[in-house]
Amino acid sequence: MKLPLVVAILSIAAPAAAFAGPASDAVKFFYVPAVKFEADAKYRDRFTEPVTKLFDLNDQAAKKNPDQVACIDFDPGLDAQDFDQKTIGKTLKLAEVVDGDGAQVTATFKLFPEGDDSAREMHWFLKKIDGKWKISDIASKTSDWTLSQLECMAGQIPE
Repeated sequence: MKLPLVVAILSIAAPAAAFAGPASDAVKFFYVPAVKFEADAKYRDRFTEPVTKLFDLNDQAAKKNPDQVACIDFDPGLDAQDFDQKTIGKTLKLAEVVDGDGAQVTATFKLFPEGDDSAREMHWFLKKIDGKWKISDIASKTSDWTLSQLECMAGQIPE
C-alpha cells in the first residue's frame, strides 16, 4: 500500500516529469539552472537558419554601433528583459511534439511570482541535424511574434 503512495508523490513532485524528451532538453538548456541569452555567439551551434541569420545581423549591428542596442534588445526565450530565475525554475513546463526530424516544444512559465502579465507561452521549433536537435525558430504565443520574422536592418549593408 505504501508503494503506490510513493509512486504518486514522486510523479507529482519530480521536476523531470515536466520535461518530455530530447527535443525538450535542447530548450530546457536556455531556462534552467540559469537563463541563457539565445543570441549569444557561444550558443550559436544550437541553432539553425533562419534564426542564425538574424543572430548574425544582430552581431554585425553590435559591432557597427557598439554604443547602441543592437536588433535583439530582449531575451527571445523569455519574451522579456526582466525575470526572476527562481520563479522560472519553479513554473517551467515543457511539452514536445515530435514529427520525424522536426519537433515543437511549448514552454510555459511565469517571469515573476505575481502579476497577470507574468505568464508566458513560448513555442520552440527544432530540426534534428546530424542526430542533434537544433532550434530553427522561436515564437511567442503571449505577444504574437516569431523570431525569424523580426527585422534587423542595422547590420545589413544597403545594396
